[in-house]
Amino acid sequence: MSNMREIRDRIKSINDIMKITNAMYLISSSKLKKAKKDLAATQPYFDKLLYAMRSILSRAPEDIDMRYFDRRKHIAPENRKVGYIVITADKGMCGSYNHNVIKLTEQKMEASAHASLFVMGQVGRMYFQRRARAGEMDVDAEFIYTTQNPTLYRSRRIAEQMLKLFEEGKLDDVYIIYTDMVSSIAFEPKILQLLPLDAAHFVRTEGEITRHHVAEFFPNPNLVMEHLTPNFMKGLIYSAMVDSFCSEQQARMSAMDSATTSAKDMLQSLSLQYNRARQAAITQEITEIVAGAGL
Repeated sequence: MSNMREIRDRIKSINDIMKITNAMYLISSSKLKKAKKDLAATQPYFDKLLYAMRSILSRAPEDIDMRYFDRRKHIAPENRKVGYIVITADKGMCGSYNHNVIKLTEQKMEASAHASLFVMGQVGRMYFQRRARAGEMDVDAEFIYTTQNPTLYRSRRIAEQMLKLFEEGKLDDVYIIYTDMVSSIAFEPKILQLLPLDAAHFVRTEGEITRHHVAEFFPNPNLVMEHLTPNFMKGLIYSAMVDSFCSEQQARMSAMDSATTSAKDMLQSLSLQYNRARQAAITQEITEIVAGAGL
């Protein structure tokens, strides 16, 4: 009977865990749908912004302000100050999602002599701050942003901060490390360079732009670029944030679905064990009754 009691307790415990994993799966599914909807709603704006950047760069005069495109070739590679924006999750229970981003970040940090980290997400922040306290790396302690429910306001604040550090010469290169949702079942960590901007990314072929004989900039090309560049940076960061958030929810859905499936398999196995133990107990009772009657 003690064995049967233990099996019943374990079955109850697994049933409780399965309810939690199933609830987490449904919550992640709901968040994923909302994030995809938000991304689809903002995508046309960023497509038009990219087209505007291409058009301006293809028609811009030579004296246009290109400080955000300055690659600072006079600085040797080993002396360049590199900043990495790292997007992790605020919570665990999402498979290898956080591990993959952290692993890629550590690989890039090893290749940079002067690297700084700007970490989003509680999981990555706690991990890298532990290493920062040990003196292994430089982590900005005041860069505190959540990765839940990405917003344009949050991405604009981050873009303004990175542009300021770049203009002041505190950073020579800025990268963002995030998770790209390749498909509904596949995602992988990815690194994207934010600064300096590369004109080749906007104008690749002559056929991309419908050129006009005359192009006018109001009030002037420099002010137009001054307005568009931060917005473009905001779009890149927001896209990476939403992509990472979608990947996180997809990873958590996969992990919780696997956990629920494993729980069902364990319940089936425990049910068989319980039935065997119950049958053995009944058989033993009948044997004892028969033996007692025979006496």
